[in-house]
Amino acid sequence: QVQLVESGGGLVQPGGSLRLSCAASGSIFSIIFMGWYRQAPGKQRELVASIFSGGRINYADSVKGRFTISRDNAKNTVYLQMNSLKPEDTAVYYCKVITTRAPNGYWGQGTQVTVSS
Repeated sequence: QVQLVESGGGLVQPGGSLRLSCAASGSIFSIIFMGWYRQAPGKQRELVASIFSGGRINYADSVKGRFTISRDNAKNTVYLQMNSLKPEDTAVYYCKVITTRAPNGYWGQGTQVTVSS
């Protein structure tokens, strides 16, 4: 079993920044995917950014140029640096990790990000 602990959410004004962290622990063997998703009220969960074990990184069009995903392999931690935040970025942010032994992946508990003046 793998546990994911997220941190870094909160309330920020438009134009501000936040950094989310997601630390994985437990029976980690080989992580092949780490990603950040978000779900706003009344909307479906969407992929925001992802990073694969080979280094490939993808971003949703809505966050390109503003968000940066990174990974610390030694700490099994994935980060999401969010700059120039907009009210439409308000959502619960979830991290997801996929390993070679768990192709369906594991989800974090979610962290609330609210962008408001």
